[in-house]
Amino acid sequence: MWLLLFVLGAITYYLARKSVAPITRTPIWIIWLVMMMPAMVWTIWYTINGEDEAIPFIWIITPLLICFILYVWLIRLGRISPSEQSKETIENSSLELQDLENLEKSTQETQNARPITATEEKSLRDCFPWGVYYLQNLDYRPQAILCRGKLRTAPEKAYKSIKNNIEQVFGDRFLILFQEGLQGKPFFALVPNPWSKGEVKQNESDAKLKRPLFALGLLLLTLLTTTVVGTIDMAGVSKELLNNDPKVLLQGLPYSLGLIAILGVHELSHYLTAVRYKVATTLPYFIPIPFFLGTFGAFIQMKAPMPHRRALFDVAVAGPLGGFLMTLPILLWGISLSEIVPMPTAENASLLNIEALDPRFSFLFAVLVKLVLGSGFVAGKALHLHPLAVAGYLGLIITALNLMPVGQLDGGHIVHAMFGQKTAMIVGQLTRIFMLVLAMIRPEFLIWAILLFLMPITAQPALNDVTELDDKRDFLGLFSLALLIIILLPVPGAVSHWLQI
Repeated sequence: MWLLLFVLGAITYYLARKSVAPITRTPIWIIWLVMMMPAMVWTIWYTINGEDEAIPFIWIITPLLICFILYVWLIRLGRISPSEQSKETIENSSLELQDLENLEKSTQETQNARPITATEEKSLRDCFPWGVYYLQNLDYRPQAILCRGKLRTAPEKAYKSIKNNIEQVFGDRFLILFQEGLQGKPFFALVPNPWSKGEVKQNESDAKLKRPLFALGLLLLTLLTTTVVGTIDMAGVSKELLNNDPKVLLQGLPYSLGLIAILGVHELSHYLTAVRYKVATTLPYFIPIPFFLGTFGAFIQMKAPMPHRRALFDVAVAGPLGGFLMTLPILLWGISLSEIVPMPTAENASLLNIEALDPRFSFLFAVLVKLVLGSGFVAGKALHLHPLAVAGYLGLIITALNLMPVGQLDGGHIVHAMFGQKTAMIVGQLTRIFMLVLAMIRPEFLIWAILLFLMPITAQPALNDVTELDDKRDFLGLFSLALLIIILLPVPGAVSHWLQI
């Protein structure tokens, strides 16, 4: 329990540094402490009363409400105004819809800021043909020039036309954003381009971006840590035997190689799709740890905004689907190597009990078990997972977590690309509430619920965040959300009876 709290604390601090630190002067450690307080209260409760005793509802909801109010108050207390935002903020988070709308509320002094000359302003106005986008006014803000008017043609055609016109006048001096305002009216924004050739030397940028030896070193180190964890925790080899005979490490390779393959394909799918759209991104980096699962996963970091919502969708959906396609054969193979055992007692039943796991917690997992084991797996039985099956099982969990339609998760990007940023924010909030309710029924999902509440509800918009997706991408997006549901949905009673499980 305390180990999980430590892991959650590390993730929370990273998220706070990434999303909250740039917008407030309040010390980040204070905000982190408030964010962690509910988890600390719940951990202390279970430490005192034992994990078998259900925590009262009042002890769940009260810390959440109090800490949420404190969290919002602390951020507002040290809020940094738009005029004080730095170039680093633009580089790391681009310019989100809320930021652009908040710029409208800036003071009269900032309205007088003019990043372009009168001659350049006339040239800028000429970039907006009347039949494409009828420009009505220019608003000068510290971080952007907002160009508001009426759209008179298809969004994609308008963005391409006006982007080309502006680049002919200003070169790569500005990033051209096409966003949908809170009133539903699309507007353009010109933001100083931190990746301009005048700002950044391309060779230096590429050198910092591509670090193959560093990525390879992390991969090899993660291979070592996951193999050790797989040997001791998944294969059940004692530490004494491992110290006396290092060859038993081979028993941890099925878990290690399976998990790394799933994580690697997930991140490589993101990476290759981003490269296809010429979006600057790092190589996949694995995160090794010498305990727990042997790794905190892997990640890539985008160093440039997405050009349009199609790119945002393709990059987002490629990871979970690529990882799932790798998970499926690994899980099927692992299930075939697993042992059928009696159902554990109620106090030992858990989604973390790999020695006697009830696969009925997941509709998809149960169907795959029945498909592989057939009549050998019946009602009242559980599975002692083989290390390879553990890797596949984690692959399902990773897929489901990434498909959650919240903020900066892949699912959040998918919903954003399909329905727009405003709808994505609503869906994200509803998902958070749903996971909190689910956590009250299934305590194993409590960490998921906490993580979702800690994540920012918004994600980076694409440069052209107005043009919608085509039917094929909409179908693929709905399929990915359906995949999330069948992973999380328990087996209904009627289906369980029909499958005789």
